Amino acid sequence: MNRSNQAGSGRSNGTDFLQLNPADVPAGGLADWLTDRLRTAISTGHLPVGTRLPATRTLAADLGISRGVVTESYQRLTEDGHVIGRGRAGTVVVGTTGRSHLRIGPRPPEASSKTSDPGTTSCRSAENLEIFDNLRAVPARIDLTPGVPDLAAFPRAAWIRAERAVLQGLQAAEFGYGDPAGTPALRRAVAVWLAQNRGIAAGPDDLIIVAGVAQAIGLVAQVLEQRGVHEIAVEDPGSLGSRQHLQNWGMRTPPIPVDDRGLQVDVLRNSSADVVMVTPAHHFPTGVVLDGERRRELIQWAADGGLIIEDDYDAEHRYDRPPVPALRAMLPDQVIYTGSVSKLLAPALRIGWMLAPPQYKDELIGRKRLADLGNAALPQLTLAHLMESGELERQLRFVRRRHRTRRDAMVAAIRNHLPTATIHGAAAGLHLTITFDDTTNDVALAAAALARGVKVHPLSWHCQLPHTPGLVLGYAARTPTEITEAIATIADCRTEERVVVASTSPPHA
Repeated sequence: MNRSNQAGSGRSNGTDFLQLNPADVPAGGLADWLTDRLRTAISTGHLPVGTRLPATRTLAADLGISRGVVTESYQRLTEDGHVIGRGRAGTVVVGTTGRSHLRIGPRPPEASSKTSDPGTTSCRSAENLEIFDNLRAVPARIDLTPGVPDLAAFPRAAWIRAERAVLQGLQAAEFGYGDPAGTPALRRAVAVWLAQNRGIAAGPDDLIIVAGVAQAIGLVAQVLEQRGVHEIAVEDPGSLGSRQHLQNWGMRTPPIPVDDRGLQVDVLRNSSADVVMVTPAHHFPTGVVLDGERRRELIQWAADGGLIIEDDYDAEHRYDRPPVPALRAMLPDQVIYTGSVSKLLAPALRIGWMLAPPQYKDELIGRKRLADLGNAALPQLTLAHLMESGELERQLRFVRRRHRTRRDAMVAAIRNHLPTATIHGAAAGLHLTITFDDTTNDVALAAAALARGVKVHPLSWHCQLPHTPGLVLGYAARTPTEITEAIATIADCRTEERVVVASTSPPHA
């Protein structure tokens, strides 16, 4: 029997827009609740003047409520002078009651799903990173590498239109060297995006545009090393790629175990680390959400002098659970926040962003200047246009539907071909993880699958500590037919591997 506990197919029960979740609202009070949340967001700056609100039909569908409730809420805000309807341009914020320091967003949900308890079989250590890089570069007929979005869905026509509009309005002087922290237009657009989708209140001047999260990690490591920091704790399991980047800059990466509630903060507190890198909204690779109690413990650890590097790598992609607020929204002075469009559009753009506490900002910008003088301006301005026009939001909704279909195909294939595997992290993201409750050699299994044209990540690549063996499987970039074929191939390889192991085992006396 398959023991998947995160692969439901129900509603999302909320929307990333302002982290709204109507689940706990009393019956009959939806319009009051929604109006109050929107009014608060306007007053705190999460919805700056000029922001276009979601269409009533769209927001109602996301929240699973009547369109009339949303319409009534918008009407109340219009009567208050906060918003105005502009026909096809939508409903736009035009007024504010003044700013406050209130932070909005639902209380972090308790993780309701359980991953399997670690067994006695240890994943092999990924000490030889050269093997990882070599295998990663090998082409495959069906590539299930995690972290890759649906590249075929890149909005080429919309990008070309945006680029043309940018070029037509660009002054000659704007083709020169710009601010190494990024173009003002993109920093403004990202600030609005983060306020609306991740609950983070930040101004354009707080942002640093970087060449993806990978560069952000490198810049942070350099700045911290200059301050005498020589180790950054990481989640375990945790991204081998991130660990490589940290180690490249001379950082030690002590592992902090992750269980079905997220990072074990008590282990972190007892370690020597003063800095930790985490993926709290959707842990890589298990998909666990850092639960409410652990989140509070981690925030307290940071408030006591620790520093958190928050990798918010794919929080926008979720299917069967409510939105999860970013840690940065709760403790801005002790969290360095990173994100990018690699999972939203394509890694090829190499555009990401970073929010750092004031005491690190100038040093990070200085390091960015020395690294490359700043990201290319034209792609930044084109992305800003996509964000401001609402095209990026439309693209996100489009790929979510495709990703959900492919996720469902992978879950069905695993249940059919690998019925004893446990599925983790299928409620969100671009990948899921499966674990086995036996002595399967996941590296050998991945190698066997690659020999038959299917590329996957063995879970052990992402482990420093003993952990149940398994595979990390990306689904966003493949069709349902390809996914089904790939899982069937993996199942065949696993059967063959177990036969080989059994045939070479010494007979019982």
